[in-house]
Amino acid sequence: MNIVLIGYRGTGKTTVATLLASALGMPQICLDEEIVRRTEKRIPDIVADHGWGYFRDLESEVVKDFAAKDGWVIDSGGGVILRTENVQNLRRNGTLVWLTAPPSVLIDRIKDDTERPALKDGKTFLEEVEEVLEERLPLYRSAADWTIDVSESTPEEVASAIQARLKEEAG
Repeated sequence: MNIVLIGYRGTGKTTVATLLASALGMPQICLDEEIVRRTEKRIPDIVADHGWGYFRDLESEVVKDFAAKDGWVIDSGGGVILRTENVQNLRRNGTLVWLTAPPSVLIDRIKDDTERPALKDGKTFLEEVEEVLEERLPLYRSAADWTIDVSESTPEEVASAIQARLKEEAG
């Protein structure tokens, strides 16, 4: 079984995935980093050169590859839930954990991020985050097996909470 972290950018998916993988002795993959590795391009450059549709196609390929593996901690990009096929592939052999936080926390965490291109043209940063979250919240909610609010927790506490839940569910 894989453990798949989903959620908007700034929720700490990559950091938590690294901690969790280390604690559980599992391999870890950041799907966005895998896309960058395969294309040898930064995500903003991929989107600028080819558009979001092309990026989402690449993401779906990577999802399919890693969803077929077993025993991985998978850190997904924030938009992975936009395609039903991605959620279906990840669920086949994984537990999807939604890391969530209020918009104000996310904005504070990602305001200086230069590795992610704008998701909405012509919007202020705050407008973009609020609009994208409004669109994605139902998708995250329906995809998630569990939800963890990360706004008041350290990445270590979040990783520990996931481990405790896994133990609880294993009986």
